[in-house]
Amino acid sequence: MKLISWNIDSINAALTGTSTRAGETREVLHKIASEEPDVIAIQETKLSKNGPTKKHFAVLQDLFPEYQVAWRSSVEPARKGYAGTMYLYLKKYEPTVTYPQIGAPEPMDDEGRIITLEFPSFFVTEVYTPNSGNGLKRLADRQVWDDRYREYLQKLDQQKPVIASGDFNVAHEPIDLAHPENNHHSAGFTDEEREHFTKLLGAGFTDSFRHLNPEKKGAYSWWAQRVITSKQNNSGWRIDYWLVSDRLADKIKNSTMIDSGKRRDHTPIELEIDL
Repeated sequence: MKLISWNIDSINAALTGTSTRAGETREVLHKIASEEPDVIAIQETKLSKNGPTKKHFAVLQDLFPEYQVAWRSSVEPARKGYAGTMYLYLKKYEPTVTYPQIGAPEPMDDEGRIITLEFPSFFVTEVYTPNSGNGLKRLADRQVWDDRYREYLQKLDQQKPVIASGDFNVAHEPIDLAHPENNHHSAGFTDEEREHFTKLLGAGFTDSFRHLNPEKKGAYSWWAQRVITSKQNNSGWRIDYWLVSDRLADKIKNSTMIDSGKRRDHTPIELEIDL
């Protein structure tokens, strides 16, 4: 089974925009389509509470004609056009789709951050983890989120194995970012966030990329969009992950990043697993 996950940073811009960046994003979507994955997880869709428009669906149908769409948007009292997640999965599958509330601090549960697909013998779930924000203003709430999310994955894992992806907004170890020495107090690399990710792995989950590449340096999934040279210099962070239940670790065949060319921000990540 092949699965791809990507924080797209606005699917509206990707599908209907006319900017150079929108064109770069569409090129990545075409590359994803050419991979013919079974499941595509998309984060930070930034859609309205009503979800994709007719125009969005038309473009998606053209790009991914063999796929069914499931989506979740941010709803009041959360901010409009914020966060959001989506799945595209081959029509030959008929998973049960759920949109869980995990008891996170308000209004995180209303920001459209998690969708779960239940297959006969496993779960596939995606997350767009809240960023701790400028000045770490959301760090305390983020820690509660991390606890609730870990508990949610554990409940799934008690029923059947779990495959979880998304933008986790944390670089786990110094090897996972280019300049750890300069970012100790930056959102995404605080002691608190890293400790919670350690707890998540310790709860029975395997970081698929690091499982296959325990010592690999310079492999990142995000480069600062506002810094023109960030990607040229590979000054990146690995904050996007495919996690699997520990009992699936020996079934991982490949876990890697898909080259997004000149486009900065997140790049898609791919998992191949023998299920």
